Amino acid sequence: MERGTPSSQPVLKKALIVGGIVAVVVITVMSLIGVGVDGGRGALSGGLGAASAFVFMGITVLSIFVSNFFVKSDLYVVWFFISVLGSWIVKFGLFIVAVLLLRDQPWLNPKLFFVSLLVGVVCSLVLDVIIVTKSRLPYVGDLSGKRAV
Repeated sequence: MERGTPSSQPVLKKALIVGGIVAVVVITVMSLIGVGVDGGRGALSGGLGAASAFVFMGITVLSIFVSNFFVKSDLYVVWFFISVLGSWIVKFGLFIVAVLLLRDQPWLNPKLFFVSLLVGVVCSLVLDVIIVTKSRLPYVGDLSGKRAV
């Protein structure tokens, strides 16, 4: 049973590329807003919050992208779920560590950081929706009796 490259690979690649471009724009805009709100402290808080959102988004996309390289393995589904679940656990751990390290830091504006993180997450979700809805992915499996990928 021959299995090829998953049809989601181009969509994931596009999500990483466009996500990187959007991340640079959001980080720049939130840093500039931060300068207006709280000077250098605000710029750092705005940029760090937006960057954090896109790092977390990138971890998930990369985990799926990398797991798709195992598509020809009989254990593909296992590798896929290990990769995705593992990335979620890593993100949860990183989030807890970041919260513990960043709380009560004098160089961080917590409100601006939170708003910037929220803007980054919303932009990331909107970007994902746009990319997936505009992609042309098959949703019907192979009718020849072979296992679809």
